Amino acid sequence: MPRKANDDCLQELRWIYDRRDLAEARKDLAQWLERWQPKYPKLCAWVEEHIAETLNYYPLPVQHHKHMKSTNMLERFNEEIKRRTHVVRIFPNAESCLRLVRALAVETHESWLEASRYLNMELLKEHKKLGLIVMKVA
Repeated sequence: MPRKANDDCLQELRWIYDRRDLAEARKDLAQWLERWQPKYPKLCAWVEEHIAETLNYYPLPVQHHKHMKSTNMLERFNEEIKRRTHVVRIFPNAESCLRLVRALAVETHESWLEASRYLNMELLKEHKKLGLIVMKVA
């Protein structure tokens, strides 16, 4: 797609992630698809096929949306793994590397649960009690 059109088309697609709920996002997505389908059919087909994967944060409490719709937490975790494994440089075997990564994952998990609250888990517990979150197992 041409670079000039890229800005308008993709900016409108980004706005979908600013909606209050999933119904509103889907409504805007339908309008976006209707508008851009004639010009960019391949892009629209790809978006239709894959966008559901990126809207999984909507059932969570609204206060979590800004954190969950970005990959900042995951990128930070990956950087920490890279930093800590770089210190070791050469692992004797794959299992030792896996042990280190597991230990980092456990440490990070505990830190997220106990330390400063990046996500307020009480909101999530309350949301679950009210039945607003239905976990899907694929």
